[in-house]
Amino acid sequence: MNEIKNIFNKIFWGRREKPEDFTITFIHRGAPSNLKKISASSIKQVGPSWFTILSGDEEQAQIPFHRIVEIRNIKTEEILYCNKRKLSK
Repeated sequence: MNEIKNIFNKIFWGRREKPEDFTITFIHRGAPSNLKKISASSIKQVGPSWFTILSGDEEQAQIPFHRIVEIRNIKTEEILYCNKRKLSK
């Protein structure tokens, strides 16, 4: 989980990165293929092992890091994190 936290630190607090240049794909039951992809700019808060996003009606949803499947830079197509085991489920 430290790897994901380090990537988030780089995206949100690094001087050279912009959150809108990154997508986060995570396991989200009920979504097509049980995966949901969001822009990192839609993340509202990052905790020690989770992040929050706004879901319908301005409610916050807390997503644990262990559900993250991929973190990608959409400008360069670089994959910063990929959990292939979860991607294949």
